[in-house]
Amino acid sequence: MTETLYLLIPISVVLVFLIAIAFWWSLRSGQFDDLEGPAYRILMDDDHSSASSSQVSGKVAEGDPDARPRESPAANLRDS
Repeated sequence: MTETLYLLIPISVVLVFLIAIAFWWSLRSGQFDDLEGPAYRILMDDDHSSASSSQVSGKVAEGDPDARPRESPAANLRDS
């Protein structure tokens, strides 16, 4: 029983140091800088496109000849 502890304790200490080094590296490289920003940016992109399309549809209803719906960048990707 004690022979196993002589092996397991140094292995666990080395493992803790490796995990601490990996965590320190991830902090220094900016892995945890902004966790919520990209998720909110995705939601904000949809709001901008729907607001511009509602403005265009309002102008079209008023009879504005320059009111053309703009194509999204995703539509350009589908064509190619």
